[in-house]
Amino acid sequence: MRPLQTAILGTGFMSWVHLDALRRIGVSVTGMLGSSPDKSQAAAQRHGLAKAYASLEEVLADQNVDCIHVCTPNRSHFECVSGSLRAGKHVLCEKPLSMDSNESAALVELARRHENLGACVNYNIRFYPLCVEVHSRLHSGELGRIFHINGSYVQDWLLKPTDYNWRVLEKEGGLLRAVADIGTHWLDLVSWMSGLKIASVCADLMTVHPTRSRPLGEVATFADKETEQSWESRHNIPVTTDDYGAILLRFENGTRGTLQVSQVLAGRKNCLRFEIAGESSSCSWNSESPNELWLGHRDQSNEILLRDPALLSSEARTHAAYPGGHNEGYADSFRACFASFYSAIEKKNFTNPRYPTFADGHREILVCEAVLRSHLTRQWVEVPM
Repeated sequence: MRPLQTAILGTGFMSWVHLDALRRIGVSVTGMLGSSPDKSQAAAQRHGLAKAYASLEEVLADQNVDCIHVCTPNRSHFECVSGSLRAGKHVLCEKPLSMDSNESAALVELARRHENLGACVNYNIRFYPLCVEVHSRLHSGELGRIFHINGSYVQDWLLKPTDYNWRVLEKEGGLLRAVADIGTHWLDLVSWMSGLKIASVCADLMTVHPTRSRPLGEVATFADKETEQSWESRHNIPVTTDDYGAILLRFENGTRGTLQVSQVLAGRKNCLRFEIAGESSSCSWNSESPNELWLGHRDQSNEILLRDPALLSSEARTHAAYPGGHNEGYADSFRACFASFYSAIEKKNFTNPRYPTFADGHREILVCEAVLRSHLTRQWVEVPM
């Protein structure tokens, strides 16, 4: 059997993160498709790829492509994902799976009908080894009954009114931004670790900058200051998407939780934190110090568990690629997620998947829609189960 080959849709920040992880697990990437032939060509040359695709149709018709990674703006996800499945391609889509729950429900059904194909949503934070360790300990009952789960996901890359990216535009990314873009990573993570679905939410959102200064043309995600200084012409645009959100959570078994999301918190570059209070002990983790897990106790000294395969559960050990003391981080979580997905493809076994599924992606969109309804109505809103 020939080695699996993949094509990547998109040429921005996420596309090269995907490319790097795919190369690390030995998956060949045939080429990339950008928003224009020039962008496709530039990306192919930059990354040493054989093909610069001219259109989605060309990618879908390529018989050498087994799997497609969708790293395009949110509004194009439905077309790209549905087209990939109908063309007989396995597909891995960046979150969110689609723009709304009608689209995501349709994609869940389409994936069900193509049961011989793998369909994954990239909630990569699940695959940090110490997050997998928490999953293992919660499911073994080591922390006891969960009382509450609290945390945040905060960044500063959209702090200034002169900061701009396509994600701030409702038509490109959807009605929610901070909650949908980074908040869903936290929501997916804690639901997966605990095994608890979010039953209802009470949310308060805020647009800090209702007007932003947009340069002509598009801007890469996390553009540097040198790039910013090169923008000579700008114009003001209205922004309605959220910069900040505070959400109260009720899980299906009565467990409570809180989530704070912000893309305007100075000094926090990409910081996801959670703290889980159990009746026997507690735990806390910070993505900016991903190789340490804090374990809290009432009647004995607290502990710091270092990411060391020799000290982890068998489940977590699977995703720790390096020995203890050899730190792993953001890029490694993609490698582990993709390795899990491509292992299922190679084995042609998509039952009981160990990667985030389209059903998980659909669930997060339902939560987001409940968050938005709660904010608009100023009341608790139930999440469809």
